[in-house]
Amino acid sequence: MSQPLQARGAVEVVVVPRTHDLGDNFEVRRALPSKQKRMVGPYVFLDQMGPHVFSAGKGLDVRPHPHIGLATVTYLYEGQILHRDSLGSVQRIQPGDVNWMTAGKGIVHSERTATEDRQGESPLFGLQCWVALPQKYEEIEPDFHHTGQDELPVLEDNGITARIVAGSFFGQRSPVETLSDLFQVDLTLPPGRRIDIPPEYPEQAIYVAQGALDLGSDGRFDAGQLIVLRPGRAITVEALAPAPVRLALLGGEPMDGPRYLTWNFVSSSVDWIEQAKDDWRNQRFPAVPDETEFIPLPDLPGKPVRYP
Repeated sequence: MSQPLQARGAVEVVVVPRTHDLGDNFEVRRALPSKQKRMVGPYVFLDQMGPHVFSAGKGLDVRPHPHIGLATVTYLYEGQILHRDSLGSVQRIQPGDVNWMTAGKGIVHSERTATEDRQGESPLFGLQCWVALPQKYEEIEPDFHHTGQDELPVLEDNGITARIVAGSFFGQRSPVETLSDLFQVDLTLPPGRRIDIPPEYPEQAIYVAQGALDLGSDGRFDAGQLIVLRPGRAITVEALAPAPVRLALLGGEPMDGPRYLTWNFVSSSVDWIEQAKDDWRNQRFPAVPDETEFIPLPDLPGKPVRYP
């Protein structure tokens, strides 16, 4: 269960993610949604994958599954994933790249370790987020874009590195096209280094992917914690010795109304979610070329959960 920590100073709430073992000791930590915080800006979902090293012959095997009403954002620190989708996209994502898949009215995709990467041990460590789409874009045509790490703006100063994954921050803008006002930054600090995080958006959070972080009067925070900041509050972060700290900064403008979430579906309408469930159950979604497997619709008792 996620547990709240006492809110002090610039920190509104801290979420300790739930951990799930997907087999072969491959763990996924889910920071959003949680009981303490459902969304940060349009970010309705945040999973940390790994860090993990698959043994030879094994790897990630997420079979084809559907999405509606959201965009998936995949960003890796280590390893590689082969993405396939029902648009016919086939894309290998490597550390520092961005896979941005807009589901809109419906898309299906798979995420796997490529065959050639299974010949020996293969690491995997990264984040996958879901961004809820504004109501006027919820049912647009699906789309997929890959942006290589060399295309993203990077700021470097005194050992600190900030790669702007999406949106605008620190005076730089990512070329990744988004449908709402949001941001995501991959920030790395050597031990002892400090940086000011300005309040550029109404809703902002810090996810500690690696290392330990000092927030002054707000205290120490370790890897695997999501720190949700109070609106309008700047904060200074410092990497604690002995290791570097790696952070994901993310957030944006609040959503234009509540969202409902169940399984892989996000929407402002319960009816759209129910239709998507029926469409997947009866295989009316488009297929992923060269894929024969799929994840069946799980038993989903009750109504979709309303966020926030």
